[in-house]
Amino acid sequence: MSTPRQDATRDRIEAELVDPLRALGLDVEAVEVTPAGRRRVLRVAVDKDGGVTLDDVADATREVSRVLDESDVMGEMPYTLEVTSRGVDRPLTLPRHWRRNEDRLVKATLADGSSLTGRVLASSEESATLDVSGERREVAYADVTKALVQIEFNRKTDQKDD
Repeated sequence: MSTPRQDATRDRIEAELVDPLRALGLDVEAVEVTPAGRRRVLRVAVDKDGGVTLDDVADATREVSRVLDESDVMGEMPYTLEVTSRGVDRPLTLPRHWRRNEDRLVKATLADGSSLTGRVLASSEESATLDVSGERREVAYADVTKALVQIEFNRKTDQKDD
């Protein structure tokens, strides 16, 4: 569990990074600062429409490093910087997460305690349309308590091999 001071540091780092990374076409998805002996590890997760490439991560790493070098947000204690993509294990919490995962299988837990698994067909700012066992189901984000992309190793496609 983090302390209020750690939360304030994390929030300040995120605030410093949002605009410079947005200029690169990237969204800041998560900022984590964790102690690692006499150092800290700063992890910054980024994402964008169409997914993040290794070049995007390299560009983001340079920009984050530049921003941190020009500010005092990390203080004097040494740290290791890690910049990464959002990854599939992070929950879908914002409309852009649903949009970026269209055509992916998602398991959602709803506020009433029920859960459903379906493929994201479309999304808006308020809800997503899922294909749940062949039926279209509109799910309002306000009704979702947790949603995770499901890993599919052997997904069958509609295209036939030639």
